[in-house]
Amino acid sequence: MSEAEANKLQKRAPMAVVEKGQYALAAVVVAAMLIVAGFPAFVVFFFGIFAYFLWKIFTGGSRSETRDIFEFYLAANEILRDDDRRWYGFEIREVIGRGTRIIQSMTAVPPLVHFTLGALYSKIGEHKEAVTNLANALETEQSDEMNFVFPSPELRNYVKVLRKIEREPTEAPMTSAAVRSLERARRLRGKSLLEQSRSQLIQIVHTNELPAGDAATEQAATIVPQPRLSVVDLPPEPQENAGRRKRRSKDGADRFNNRKPISEVLHDIYDDAAR
Repeated sequence: MSEAEANKLQKRAPMAVVEKGQYALAAVVVAAMLIVAGFPAFVVFFFGIFAYFLWKIFTGGSRSETRDIFEFYLAANEILRDDDRRWYGFEIREVIGRGTRIIQSMTAVPPLVHFTLGALYSKIGEHKEAVTNLANALETEQSDEMNFVFPSPELRNYVKVLRKIEREPTEAPMTSAAVRSLERARRLRGKSLLEQSRSQLIQIVHTNELPAGDAATEQAATIVPQPRLSVVDLPPEPQENAGRRKRRSKDGADRFNNRKPISEVLHDIYDDAAR
């Protein structure tokens, strides 16, 4: 059996066959009563076909959505599982697309769907969508299953299949393991994953708000420049060097003591020129 077939949600259970048999028997009984009551057979047949199509429309859609949800769990759990497998980006985005379609099609979304989708977004670095979905799974009223008091038909069917998987995990072992793994990750790592995505989002927003070139400026500003030493900060001059400097200053002053002032020198030059 291929991997795709192994990942299917449920095999046909004997209980489902029994339920369909009960519905068919009830339809036959109702049709027989209508014929006995005097309704034409073609009219009874027409209304029977009409009722059958209505039943398929209102029940087939919710069952298909339920199957999509659990297959989404299976695919997402393989990606989020901590192993050495390397996933291509398009594979992860395809699973994200399936989860997004589930959220868009359901009026009441199970919290585990939001958490799984948020974890996938966090894995590919799209932290804005990750924060949105993880917050819906952990911090809103919809994050608590007890608040779902008036379920939609698709949510009721989802819970029905979920309880059956929990009671009889051997009928769908891979699906049961995926649900347990995702629920455990939601309980143990949900808060830390949400805080990590929030911090990454804040850092990205802060970086994007800086004009071009300011990122390098901000990075350079974090380097504390060493203060330049002023004169008073220089170490004291050795006594020997100080003595030499004083002697040089004194000798230079003695050499220039016998020189004439500049005014007398200019006066002598002008006198020689006049002669």
